[in-house]
Amino acid sequence: MIQIIFGEKGTGKTKRMLELANRTANEAKGSMVFIDDDTSYMYDLNYSIRFINATEYGILGPKMFFGFLCGLAASDYDLEYIFIDGFLKLISHELDTLEEFFDKLLAFSAAHGINIILTASGKKEELPEFLRQYAM
Repeated sequence: MIQIIFGEKGTGKTKRMLELANRTANEAKGSMVFIDDDTSYMYDLNYSIRFINATEYGILGPKMFFGFLCGLAASDYDLEYIFIDGFLKLISHELDTLEEFFDKLLAFSAAHGINIILTASGKKEELPEFLRQYAM
């Protein structure tokens, strides 16, 4: 499963994601990872959620980011949830160029039983058609 919390900057996407992650931590049977581009929210998460500052790994683009996610899954067979805050900042790409990436991400999610929830900034009317099915 993939879900996208999408909206303009300053609309509470990160707060919503943090609340969802912390609420999910009480119900999850597997492990959880929260990926961000800095450490500002590290202490706002439930202690059971692994926090990763993705900027420490030199990720350049969607292909590298996908490989990073595959590495997480390969190293943790119990991985159940991946939360990604500020997705577009992490990969430095325009959302409308990522249809192939999301096709691969959906197949990855299904194959490994991992739920992926991410935030992305933009105007609601600019959300590409191929992503509308994932919008929360």
